[in-house]
Amino acid sequence: MAENGIGESLLKKNKYHEDCPGCKIEHFKETNTGVPFKHLLYVGIVVLCAALPISSLFPFLYFMIRDFHIAKREEDIGYYAGYVGSAFMFGRALTSVLWGMIADRYGRKPVIMFGTISVVIFNTLFGFSTNFWMAVSTRFLLGSLCGILGPMRAYASEVCRKEYQALGMSIISTSWGIGLVIGPALGGFLAQPAQKYPNIFSTDSLFGRFPYLLPCLLISIFSVGVIAVCCLLPETLHSHVGNGEECNDSVALGAAAFESNSPRKSLLKNWPLISSIIVYCVFQLHDMAYAEIFSLWAVSPRKNGGLSFSTADVGEVLAFSGLGLLLFQLFIYPLVERNFGPVMVSRIGAVLTIPLLSSYPFLAMLKGLALMLLINCASILKNVLAVSITTGLFLLQNRSVTQQQRGAANGISMSAMSLFKAIGPAAGGSLFSWAQKRQDAFFFPGDQMIFFLLNMIEVIGLLLTFKPFLALPDDNIS
Repeated sequence: MAENGIGESLLKKNKYHEDCPGCKIEHFKETNTGVPFKHLLYVGIVVLCAALPISSLFPFLYFMIRDFHIAKREEDIGYYAGYVGSAFMFGRALTSVLWGMIADRYGRKPVIMFGTISVVIFNTLFGFSTNFWMAVSTRFLLGSLCGILGPMRAYASEVCRKEYQALGMSIISTSWGIGLVIGPALGGFLAQPAQKYPNIFSTDSLFGRFPYLLPCLLISIFSVGVIAVCCLLPETLHSHVGNGEECNDSVALGAAAFESNSPRKSLLKNWPLISSIIVYCVFQLHDMAYAEIFSLWAVSPRKNGGLSFSTADVGEVLAFSGLGLLLFQLFIYPLVERNFGPVMVSRIGAVLTIPLLSSYPFLAMLKGLALMLLINCASILKNVLAVSITTGLFLLQNRSVTQQQRGAANGISMSAMSLFKAIGPAAGGSLFSWAQKRQDAFFFPGDQMIFFLLNMIEVIGLLLTFKPFLALPDDNIS
């Protein structure tokens, strides 16, 4: 309440700085009380660009590793696939805090532009990979230099009035989730085009010699268009220069007034922020391990407990999941969050995920239409639940800090989350290879052990959403 009173007082005195981009956004929010559809559209497009390359490789990674001839046995393919899958997240873990600090110092827009250009370059180079180490290095560089998501999470909360911040975070999660689903769908349908579409692509063509280039190239072409969208993004960071006084962000309208009466809290001592980041990391470890394991499990042979899917089959399942996710996040999630709150939504999502994953090994007993129907329904539900958990924790993190700390806070979150996500594919791939070798075990044979371990991670995340571990942010934080 105190913050609102101070903010209104400043507004009445017209304390806007004419040349400050952050003040222009504050003035826009004050004079336009509706949903900022145009800004949120830009947010969704840019986040989609950042998300598409992350998991687009999963449907064809099994076959890519096989073609590199680095694995001595078929059961070892998952081991090497895990390291390629982890390289992106390991790179991002090392640089996310740096990108967050740069975004807080120089603005959100420059970081977003640079990250989009990095997607164009290094995602294309990954498609040209001819050996294991080239694949690992290009993915690592892509993760290191693409610092988009952290600044975009701060940006989405800054272009929205407080009553629409849940929608802003939902747009972030929706685009991110759709990217993590559509990316693999593109990878599944378009990898190895000379084999799937011989009437269009010959084995001697560019895409015949580089069978995994086409999906990477299409994502990079889309990213070139997103660079133009980035140019339309208005900056949200406050920067005031005038009358011999220079101030970056700390004198921001409303937020600055509140900060003058409330000293800035160290991010590492901000337990509502840190606790929500820890919970978020546990769930992200689960989700990344699941993404790796699902694709490996789906394309592995039935004799090893898999579904014997082709890359196109995996792409079809993930495409349906993306459609279901889009509809849920746009039309249902904001209503659910408004009625139950982000923490309760995350708990419900975690509880429902456990029996769902327990059913996966038994789906391998089905065939034909029944299998496709149930695997599509299960995949849609799993992705909806996962993104519901993520969105709720996004909201908690952004509500735990003021604007001038959001870039750094999201950088810390991204680094921690990326480290856990780097562990996810490597551990998931290794565990998958191990499980493939124990088909006749008495205790959770084969893939049953994999999904059991995934459920254990989900249980840990669920327990951490309760007090006294998870602390809720102060409603007065801007």
